[in-house]
Amino acid sequence: MNSMKIRRTAIAVVAAAALPFSLAACSDSGSDTKAAPSAGAEDAAKTTEASTPSEAPMTDDQPFGPACAGVPKEGAGSFDGMAKDPVATAASNNPALSTLVTAVKQAGLVDTLNNAENITVFAPTNDAFAKIPKADLDKVLADKATLTKILTYHVVGQKLTPKQLENGSFETLQKGMITTAGSGESYKVNDTANVVCGNVKTANANVYIIDTVLMPK
Repeated sequence: MNSMKIRRTAIAVVAAAALPFSLAACSDSGSDTKAAPSAGAEDAAKTTEASTPSEAPMTDDQPFGPACAGVPKEGAGSFDGMAKDPVATAASNNPALSTLVTAVKQAGLVDTLNNAENITVFAPTNDAFAKIPKADLDKVLADKATLTKILTYHVVGQKLTPKQLENGSFETLQKGMITTAGSGESYKVNDTANVVCGNVKTANANVYIIDTVLMPK
């Protein structure tokens, strides 16, 4: 009987002694399990933070619009090339603006535009001029005073950002007013001309290429 009591007491003592170690082991195991996801979450957060700046597109200062795809990728007529030259020279290197360049030369405005500072030019494409009946266009090209009036109506004496075009009204070098409206990558001038390639930079101007010739009111 005494030996049985002693054996039971010994078992109870061993069990009591082992219990804290068992609990500690469970506790350590549990904390390891919880720490692992936390470390993973921190790594994921760091990865996300690191990748965010490179993924964010910086397009505010870039040319936009469907006709931009037709601009040469390299050379003087490319966006990089045009940015190095004053506006009349830059336009002369863009194949889509050859009729405009001819008109500017006819009006004697090359030096005026090239020497101006911080201007905006709404530049009609060749297709825009093609909308005008040939007889009428030839008549305008031959009339320097009228041609000058039309061309200077396409020029504003400040550099306009796309944001300013959202709901704008601006005085031109011809002294008439033009209005602009739109948002994102879609803008109209005087409710008639669409900007088909906008925010093109030259050395002294911002250029918005349009699909219709503007006529002074």
